[in-house]
Amino acid sequence: MRYPRFRRDLFRDDFCRLANGFDTSRVLLEPKAENMRIGQTSFVVFASEFIGSALGFVATLYFARTLGATVLGHYALVLAIVAWLSLGGQLGISSAVVKRVSEGEEPSAYFTAGMTIVAMLGFVLSVGVLAFGTPVNAYVGEQVAPFVALLLLISLSSSLVNAALNGERRVHVSGLLMPVQTGIRSVFQIGLVVGGFGLAGMLVGHAAGALLAVLLGAMVLSVNVTPPHRRHFRSLFDFAKFSWLSGLKSRSFNDVDIVILGALVPSALVGVYSIAWSIAMFLTLFDSAVSSTLFPELSEAEASANRDRIVGLITNSLTYGGLIGIPGLFGGIVLADRLLRIYGTRFTQGTAVLGLLILATLLYGYQKQLMNALNALNRPDIAFRINIVFIAMNAILNVVLVLLIGWVGAAIATVLSACIGLVLAFRSLRQLVYFVVPVSELVRQFIAALVMAGMVGGGRYLFETLNVNHNRYVNDTAAYSIN
Repeated sequence: MRYPRFRRDLFRDDFCRLANGFDTSRVLLEPKAENMRIGQTSFVVFASEFIGSALGFVATLYFARTLGATVLGHYALVLAIVAWLSLGGQLGISSAVVKRVSEGEEPSAYFTAGMTIVAMLGFVLSVGVLAFGTPVNAYVGEQVAPFVALLLLISLSSSLVNAALNGERRVHVSGLLMPVQTGIRSVFQIGLVVGGFGLAGMLVGHAAGALLAVLLGAMVLSVNVTPPHRRHFRSLFDFAKFSWLSGLKSRSFNDVDIVILGALVPSALVGVYSIAWSIAMFLTLFDSAVSSTLFPELSEAEASANRDRIVGLITNSLTYGGLIGIPGLFGGIVLADRLLRIYGTRFTQGTAVLGLLILATLLYGYQKQLMNALNALNRPDIAFRINIVFIAMNAILNVVLVLLIGWVGAAIATVLSACIGLVLAFRSLRQLVYFVVPVSELVRQFIAALVMAGMVGGGRYLFETLNVNHNRYVNDTAAYSIN
């Protein structure tokens, strides 16, 4: 008896229809519906990331209460090491794959060339991690070198698959993979932690969720494995020699403070700091969705020399980039201690850090939109110079301020470096394209956020004055000990 052969193209179309909610051919072919398509894509990415973050929040809350801040600190350091090593395994190749695939010429050859480069670099780095496992274990404080090598290979595979999906303008599909990854990861992690595996269970669960997302994403891809030529490798390197620093800048913003804190402060404080970071990063979901959606659109507009469309897309990115971050800033400041108390009473020592990190993510979100435009306009050389300044200032300020004023200095350094990067990115992009800054829209967003913060702060004051036990879950956190 013959069974029907698996059709990857049919699976891909069905999956994309699920992500979009309507026929994918219309998404790709109807130019009149472009703005609606971009909006729908951004919403799908945002909703997917929101669901994934919500699942991650539940898991992190369980780990904070069950394992304590010290284990969370170890976990955060492992992920930071993997993230930094992943940069060495990509060298900007993922960004180059997005750019070249989005241009529409020989996408399969460019994807295969990128896959070849990343596979070779990943193999060398993973072997290096195992060879130098002793210093890695000493830095983290646990025997984690094999986990670092495994997570590194999976992380590199994930970055390449997501790059190809984004280059194919299937950002909504790569976004939909996030809740799948987070859900599977959380289920595995919680099950293994309940089984008594602790940190090892968290790392194995993380690997399982990421691997499943990679496999599912690979099945959805339109590009195939095609023998590349030397010009394909050369073209990728021509873009990557500048764009690799953009990835380094992103990692510098996300992880350099945690890496430095890991060397200078106890692991428990690193755990508290990582929780504050996770809350702050939750507010960046929407601006990340906007930038991911607009990059291939800007790249296509640049390739067709459509200047008006480029200007409109940049203005839209600034208009909507802070739609969640601005109210999140004021709301986070008013409720910072309450948010952290959910994880346990000891986590409330990160109240000041949380407010500063939310401000940093808002500034960095606008900077990211502008840098996104620079790279899409095929000027990674300018982005390269800005990233050098940003990375150097972030690292120097983190070391100096942590040594001078303690762990809060890491958050202050992140805010200052984000301000510097935003100013440099704005000036550089304005010299290339004259775009309109939506001042009136931004003012309205700030006013609305202030009104909201006033109402929330007033309501909190009233509840506390009347001694209303309005949140038993928060008020009972004193019953939980934090390691």
